[in-house]
Amino acid sequence: MKYSIITVNYNNKDGLHKTIESVIHQTFRDFEYIIIDGGSTDGSADVLREYDKDIDYWVSEPDKGIYHAMNKGIAQAHGEYINFMNSGDCFYDNERLKMLTSNHFHSDIIIGSDYWYNPENGKDFSTILPLQLDMYTFFKGSLPHQSTFFKRSLFCKFMYDETLKVVSDWKFYIQTIIGEGCSVDYFNDVICRKDLEDGVGFTQANLANIERSQFLTHYLPIGIHKHYETLTKLDSSTFYKFMDICNTPKSLQYLTYAIKIIYRLRHK
Repeated sequence: MKYSIITVNYNNKDGLHKTIESVIHQTFRDFEYIIIDGGSTDGSADVLREYDKDIDYWVSEPDKGIYHAMNKGIAQAHGEYINFMNSGDCFYDNERLKMLTSNHFHSDIIIGSDYWYNPENGKDFSTILPLQLDMYTFFKGSLPHQSTFFKRSLFCKFMYDETLKVVSDWKFYIQTIIGEGCSVDYFNDVICRKDLEDGVGFTQANLANIERSQFLTHYLPIGIHKHYETLTKLDSSTFYKFMDICNTPKSLQYLTYAIKIIYRLRHK
């Protein structure tokens, strides 16, 4: 089996209905569909019963939060790759899985873009994937989770940290991409159409910042953490241009010379 699509839901009946429709109408059919509902009281279980024949596994029972629910979904998965298309979010169109598969990716992680649309003002945009993936990428931000496919084998070593409330998926990226050097492919197109009306990462931004800081303080040595804090004062475009210069010996020589001159001028 190629894919396991997992949807986590809690009291989002309308969003769940929309997500299910998006998944079951994919033209590429080599996937299983798993839904983990946290014991919703808004009629979500009725939606699950309505689509019972289209869902390979579903359960509606209390859980310990979103990452506990995601781990429960992983435990039921059999596909080569796992994707989390949570309630309210959808595949961009019915051809997404077919398009993704036609690229014949074999990496540990496959990343595409999210598409965001605000019906109130008609504005839309797609996420821009980073030029390269390194610790700087995750010190400043993360990757579009609903537009990512993970080899199921990755979860044999790392499951989602259920002690974290909002950034366990971000931590998983650091553990696998940075810590383990897992291979990554970019799908240079949109995979997920995001629901702007919800999102744990937005509604609990302060908690997310606290959890990120606590993890990075533990994960990175103090000196390295301090250096990354300094680097994040540069915008991403400037930083990566700086890194390109550093990769060319002649350019690096000129840059070093220029920095020395600036330093001397500042300390006259």
